[in-house]
Amino acid sequence: MKILVPVDGSKYSRAAIEFIASRATLIGASPDVQLLNVQLEVPVRAARLIGKAAVTAYYEDESKKALKGALSALKRAGLTATSDYAIGHPADAIAQRADQTDVDLITMGSHGHGALASLLFGSVTLGVLGRTKKPLLLLRGHGPAPGDSLKVGIAIDGSDYGIAAAKYVLKHRALFGGQPKFTVIHAVPEFGGAAMPDMAGIALPAYSAEEIKAMQQQAFDKAVEPVRQLFDDAGIAVDTVCLTGPAGDEIAAYAKKRKLDLLVLGSHGYGAVKAAVLGSVAQRVAAHCATPLLLIREA
Repeated sequence: MKILVPVDGSKYSRAAIEFIASRATLIGASPDVQLLNVQLEVPVRAARLIGKAAVTAYYEDESKKALKGALSALKRAGLTATSDYAIGHPADAIAQRADQTDVDLITMGSHGHGALASLLFGSVTLGVLGRTKKPLLLLRGHGPAPGDSLKVGIAIDGSDYGIAAAKYVLKHRALFGGQPKFTVIHAVPEFGGAAMPDMAGIALPAYSAEEIKAMQQQAFDKAVEPVRQLFDDAGIAVDTVCLTGPAGDEIAAYAKKRKLDLLVLGSHGYGAVKAAVLGSVAQRVAAHCATPLLLIREA
């Protein structure tokens, strides 16, 4: 498995390193862990004054400081990682490196826990989301799971993105532990607001309780069955959970209540607009729980 971990020496990037270190025995016999530190470019006028050699030495020295702790932490966990630095805008450099080296996963620590996208993830994370479709694991305040095997929720919406999320989980199953617990989660509409007028003009429910329940079950089965079949074909047990109501809110509440170690979402979007980058359901989930998120963004 090829994993890119951006490192800036902050507690947020340390969270990403700690997660990878906790997976050391699980991510394959020869994992390719790449650490990347991004240095902001020294202003042109200052660079001219101090000279090219001094500027290069500065970049190298600062990157070594940022990378040293991460390399040591991975070494203690038995992992050998390569390290490098780039110069420029962090989001540009991270996305470019991820695409150039064709990584399987970008793992980032990200601050924030609020209602606005810019507060949820920070500008660098949003920038990476807007510049690459590589799978992105976001650690937001959680340390590594206490045990080897993770409790993983896979939130689907009936689209190809949900199927892509399930396929990624199955392909990289070792990342989740020796005996992970997988749960496929789907939220169905309430259907309770539909009404129709009778002869007297009085609004009456359009559907009975039994009809609504049958419609919800049909919607749930249609969304879940393709994913359940993938797990059956792989011989891996999976639970399924039907939630009712706004998908983002209900999925976040379930993740918190069940204390999931990781939540996997297939999320559309590929652009500079925040809502398009992440997708409304993923934004709602992120706004209401700090569960680590694994975003699969290419169906």
